Amino acid sequence: MFTTRPTLQGTHGMVSSTHWLASSAAMAVLEDDGNAFDAAVAAGFVLHVVEPHLNGPAGEVPIIFAPAGGAPTVLCGQGPAPAGATIEHYRDLGLELVPGTGPLAAAVPGAFDAWLLLLRDHGTKTLADVLKYAIGYAENGHPAVERIGQTVRTVRELFTSEWAASAELYLPGGEPPAPGALLRNPALARTWRRVLAEAEAAGASREAQLDAARRVWREGFIAEALADAAAQSTMDSSGGRHAGTLTGDDLAGFTATYEEPATYDWNGWTVCKAGLWSQGPVLLQQLALLPDALDLDTPEYLHTLIEGTKLAMADREAWYGDSTDVTVDDLLDPAYNDQRRALIGERASTELRPGSPGGRVPKLSAHAQRVQHGPLDLIAPAGAGEPTVARSGETRGDTCHLDIVDRWGNMIAATPSGGWLHSNPVIGELGFPLGTRLQMAWLDPDLPNSLAPGKRPRTTLTPSLALRGDEPVLAFGTPGGDQQDQWSTHFFLSVALREQVRGGYDLQGAIDAPNWHSESFPGSFYPRAMRPGAVTVESRIGYSAIAELRRRGHDVAVGEPWSEGRLSAVARDPETGILSAAANPRGMQGYAVGR
Repeated sequence: MFTTRPTLQGTHGMVSSTHWLASSAAMAVLEDDGNAFDAAVAAGFVLHVVEPHLNGPAGEVPIIFAPAGGAPTVLCGQGPAPAGATIEHYRDLGLELVPGTGPLAAAVPGAFDAWLLLLRDHGTKTLADVLKYAIGYAENGHPAVERIGQTVRTVRELFTSEWAASAELYLPGGEPPAPGALLRNPALARTWRRVLAEAEAAGASREAQLDAARRVWREGFIAEALADAAAQSTMDSSGGRHAGTLTGDDLAGFTATYEEPATYDWNGWTVCKAGLWSQGPVLLQQLALLPDALDLDTPEYLHTLIEGTKLAMADREAWYGDSTDVTVDDLLDPAYNDQRRALIGERASTELRPGSPGGRVPKLSAHAQRVQHGPLDLIAPAGAGEPTVARSGETRGDTCHLDIVDRWGNMIAATPSGGWLHSNPVIGELGFPLGTRLQMAWLDPDLPNSLAPGKRPRTTLTPSLALRGDEPVLAFGTPGGDQQDQWSTHFFLSVALREQVRGGYDLQGAIDAPNWHSESFPGSFYPRAMRPGAVTVESRIGYSAIAELRRRGHDVAVGEPWSEGRLSAVARDPETGILSAAANPRGMQGYAVGR
């Protein structure tokens, strides 16, 4: 089978991520006898530097990992809403949705604490060992990828007129960074050097230094700067100026947490995801809705997957959130899925059809009810990305992802995001902005995903881990907002429904396979648009498949040949110890390395 790149194989370690420098940094840690968790933290901090349009230190990261011989575990680096983030506060400001940018959309940052907790409990390296790569790229510079400049160009007017610290960093000489231009962030390098100095002053032990660094973030100079930034009245995507609700007390009270994953057994596989505070169970529901027989890559297969996606996403809108009386088991109950599967007919549906698990009555936000048949200004352009920007319309955005497996069998998938350079003004003394994840919560009361103090906004970030028997064999994930569990489901099925080749799974072939996404449900990002019946496909899917989908009533938009999916993946064969990795060729940025 022809693929854009080979599926890499070896026995020492394998890394795949959305940026070659992050992959290389992680591999350097593995070569220095670090394990997969050390390598993941090093790569995560490098991604904050080299993909600032896609993630930052004040963003969030869900992580799913399996220590060698241990059980899969979720590490939640998604911070909650601050104590002052009440529906009444936002409604009193005249808002119907949480803005897509600005401090009013900032949740408590969760990524930093999650990375350091992972390193403390499961790594072997010191903080200095893993931070040196990010510090080097921030201090000495890295070649800017093309999309950094594209993103900055989109928000140039905002930066020059409103966000001066952002302009100073990302408009050097008054121009956005050109592709390949050396981009430095000396403020961020100074921030990490100061964190290291204060951590090392706390004692000689690795654990003591990591706990001290976590305190610096929560209670020290970083917390002070974050709280001060949140208190500033800032122009945001609502068209007005608002201060945020994040305070020092909110920062001091947060720690990342370990959780058991949500799981589903399918055809000899066990797929593991984060819980209902994420969109992760959408992938599990899509598997549960599949018929017994599937003929891969046929129009019937595509139609079935697309319609199943709509049903799972409708359930996401009605039932997913940090306070829900529905469990994953309710949504994966065989009798419930038999009822839901019967809704998949020969024709494409344009309705948002949440189910009634356990006889419960679904409740949607008022906005979700409107956009099902809303005016054109609520309809998103095809392929709209993840973050939005203030005063300049929408910009394509994404997230980051990394997967790592080491020679001992430790395996990890992580999806860092938030804190984008266009989400909030750069905090000059720190070198990075606040995030905007609260935009995913509704301002309607009594919904699973209603905004409330201390409650995590439902996130689209959704890394995946899959087992055969009791052995972790596959870690994967992708950027892409609402598309993540659509692209990931297609990837997983492309792996699982094909025979193994060359002693390992054909990861690259599954990543390269033509992909698609539906937008027939309210988006998770401001302005929360919906395109009923719409599906965007790569042109490589082929004329006959496109014609058949249209015949069945799908509103098909045909995208560029390589435009859908940003997947990374690693695998391990427990019988032979052979490790594999593959990365996304789309965008010319993702890379896998290993030996």
